[in-house]
Amino acid sequence: LEEDLLLVTSWETGVRIYDATRNTLQTKYYHKASVLTGCWLDNVNVVSGGIDRTIRTFELTTSVESVIGEHEEAVSCVEYNPKYFLASGSWDSTVKLWDIRTKKCVDTLQQPDRVYTICFSEHRLIVGTKGRHVNIWDVRKTTAPTQRRTSSLKYQTRCIRAFIDGTGFALSSVEGRVAMEYFDPSVEVQSRKYAFKCHRVNVGGVNHVYPVNTIAFHPIHGTFATGGCDGIVNIWDGKLSLIHISEPTRQAEISY
Repeated sequence: LEEDLLLVTSWETGVRIYDATRNTLQTKYYHKASVLTGCWLDNVNVVSGGIDRTIRTFELTTSVESVIGEHEEAVSCVEYNPKYFLASGSWDSTVKLWDIRTKKCVDTLQQPDRVYTICFSEHRLIVGTKGRHVNIWDVRKTTAPTQRRTSSLKYQTRCIRAFIDGTGFALSSVEGRVAMEYFDPSVEVQSRKYAFKCHRVNVGGVNHVYPVNTIAFHPIHGTFATGGCDGIVNIWDGKLSLIHISEPTRQAEISY
């Protein structure tokens, strides 16, 4: 397919694919309960998961839908690395790795608590859970995490997204902050990490703080975007200068 397509998951159980150029609905399918997550496998195949605990794939050209597996509780996030696996995170405190060709689970990674967000960075899989745990796994050897961390932010983790250059990741919380973290554990590199405040509005002298739901890095220009419950998408340059603010509408997830 040549169109610019937009994948949308929703609380009312639907997964919809829109032609973003023509602003038209191209196709849709449904889960049995609210859909929490979705991603593209390639330009004609999508995968989604949600409250019904299933992981479903859908092929756009044939409209063939299939269930490749499930978790014991809700599927909160899915991420695909074409070189390795499809990963699914769940409130059952596991991450499962799936072989898309065989539609089989090839590994289950036990986590310390409910999984809220996952992200691939080359061979690494970064997992953020309840309790502010951050585990970094090497999917080539999954006997144990290569690093176990606690988020440098004081409140619940909402989103983790990897830097384009593979050196680290951004982590957001429910308390209007984003932290920049690095994989290299050396003192020199760890001294570079920092956090900043965002998605805060002062109304009548009262500071309203909003969760930062989503982060997206531009694959070329080095800018990144944050979206929050204040209904704003902020776009930042590499020096944390705010270069754009969107019109208010609640943001659940964004992507370049």
